Amino acid sequence: MSSHQHPSFHWALDQNRIVTVTMDTPGKSVNAMSADFLDQFSALVDHLVEIRTEISGVILTSAKKTFCAGGDLDALATRGPDDIEASTADLRRFHRDTRLLETLGRPVVAALNGTALGGGFELALSCHHRITVGDRPVRVGLPEITFGLLPGGGGTVRTARLIGLLAALDSVLLPGRAVDARTALSAGLIDEIVDDSADLLAAATAWIEQHPDAAQPWDRPGYRIPGSDSPALAGAISALPAVLRKQSRGPLSPATRNIIAACVEGSRVDIDTALAIESRYFAELAAGTESSNLIAAEFFDRRSILAGANRPTGYPERRATRIVVAGAGMMGAGIALVCAQADTDVVLYDVDLTTAERGKDYSRKVFDRRVDSGKLAPEDRTTYLDAIRPTADPADAAGADVLIEAVFEDPAVKQRVLASLTDHLAADAVIASNTSTIPITDLAASVPDPSRFIGTHFFSPVDKMELLEIVVGEQTSDATLARAIDLARQIGKLPVVVNDSRGFFTSRVITAFVDEAVAMVGEGIPAASVEQAATQLGYPVGPLALVDEISLTLTRTIRDETLRARRAAGEDPTPPPSMAVIDSMIDTHSRHGRAAGGGFYDYDDTGRRVGLWPGLGSAFGSTPGTPLADLQERLLFAEVIEARRCQTEGVLRSAAEGNVASLVGIGFPRWTGGVLRFIDSYDGGPAAFEERARELSQIHGPRFVPPTPHEGTVELIGG
Repeated sequence: MSSHQHPSFHWALDQNRIVTVTMDTPGKSVNAMSADFLDQFSALVDHLVEIRTEISGVILTSAKKTFCAGGDLDALATRGPDDIEASTADLRRFHRDTRLLETLGRPVVAALNGTALGGGFELALSCHHRITVGDRPVRVGLPEITFGLLPGGGGTVRTARLIGLLAALDSVLLPGRAVDARTALSAGLIDEIVDDSADLLAAATAWIEQHPDAAQPWDRPGYRIPGSDSPALAGAISALPAVLRKQSRGPLSPATRNIIAACVEGSRVDIDTALAIESRYFAELAAGTESSNLIAAEFFDRRSILAGANRPTGYPERRATRIVVAGAGMMGAGIALVCAQADTDVVLYDVDLTTAERGKDYSRKVFDRRVDSGKLAPEDRTTYLDAIRPTADPADAAGADVLIEAVFEDPAVKQRVLASLTDHLAADAVIASNTSTIPITDLAASVPDPSRFIGTHFFSPVDKMELLEIVVGEQTSDATLARAIDLARQIGKLPVVVNDSRGFFTSRVITAFVDEAVAMVGEGIPAASVEQAATQLGYPVGPLALVDEISLTLTRTIRDETLRARRAAGEDPTPPPSMAVIDSMIDTHSRHGRAAGGGFYDYDDTGRRVGLWPGLGSAFGSTPGTPLADLQERLLFAEVIEARRCQTEGVLRSAAEGNVASLVGIGFPRWTGGVLRFIDSYDGGPAAFEERARELSQIHGPRFVPPTPHEGTVELIGG
């Protein structure tokens, strides 16, 4: 038998005539499905077909730490309408190769020595048996929907045939999550787990010897898709789009629509026709702007941040060991929780010990829920809770290497707390403030060494929100910034770095969104239309509901403080268009927000939102008839133009960080790829965006005048 070596595939034949093919792309840390990789895979499969009478089985494994990654996102990000035929042809070739592999007439086993995602897992699905290991953090899944795509290498077709149509949609394709080996085993996505990596190939060999006539279930006579004979299936499929629209509070994304369509249509035909259907739906998505936007944001921009593009060089990485969290309210309690999970001692300080203890109780309740759901081991719960020490004694901060202040959003209160604790810290401790609006440079005046002071703006709920906005004051040192980024990574947060400004980046941008929505109510536009305009765009919550959560009172306090600071600095103190409505809601109608029992919405005794306040129409008028598209454009442009101001003023250090922060932190619609990428993908490009912004400024005021981009701003990463 001839040897058949390729650079990315190493070939070994044992005495039992079992071929082990080891994927090992030269010069790469992972096996990724580049054009060259796929060429070699085609040649490999052709050779296996040629010699199948001479072999007894095939094991497919990897020399890397992972099994195989997905497609070439660099190439996919540049695909457009002219590339539909090329995309379809590439998929048809991969479908042809995987069909040859699974109809080889010999057992084929995927020995998953590591994570397999996207196209890598689709390759594993085309094998007859999938084995993985229990001594490594293996994860499998089809995350293509997060990039605005569908699994085009047979993922929709084979998962539906393997575990059933609805199960494939509900648990694999639409969530797009990577799951651990145990979860995948229980779902039927993999077939076997061995305890030790050293046993993986032996287990694969044993399975081949026991199943010489292996074939895919769908290639055996009489096969039916699991659950296909259920009387309720047709009704469940028909209701699925409506259920998803309700869950997402808006229209289905193109990727969601195409995944459902590919699965449903593919389940009614033979597998080869189903693969052809899948490839057409994939090519359509790959040619659209949404997928290129999401690939740029979710892969390139995010990857640049995770790789440390915003971390100053020349400073060794440091881990915090003792952290003081000052303020045991909701934010402080959440910060203490994530720090305790990161192998640190946490001093949870408040001026009242009972309040500090209550802050620890928050972590106790969260950890108890995780234990009850099987997501946390009881012994880990004990370890994490033991790491949190509630106190009202500033001396307990002794020797801490990080202080995170998270008290009430009042400069005087913050400065008083900071002054009471800083003398007890380690000499080189990082001192941070969790403020959402107050300039870091102002707060730094209360500490002995402003170079060690920095802003760490967490998002609520802290244990669920991934973003951490790090704010650099005028005197913050690079060494302090490097340590703040290290801390973010240690506690599992995605750090974006911005320069100091009142409201920084995220608060400024989300305030522009809220102000525009409230201004619409003041113009007599029905509040329901305003909320629908936002949620149908893909915002996770309507702006009026968001104001209620923040509270109208706090919104006004922040607004008044901002106007006062502008006047003091000799800047334009023009009030926002929402001012009259907010003041009227508070002063005339006693509507302060959700916590006070009512704002733009009414709430029941449990605080659950029950509907928009019926008095809005009589208070501000009601003139329906404005097209929803016009309202949507105003909401989007308000945020984008404020982001451009941040860019022009140098508040944003890179457009990539602005895009990621807007998606991860403040809910800007994902399909845009981010608040600044929206400009490039606007119909007609940046010039058309500028023109439309000026039209809006003539109708609604100078807040829509687009600023000139700042020449020093870093360009978009990933195109």
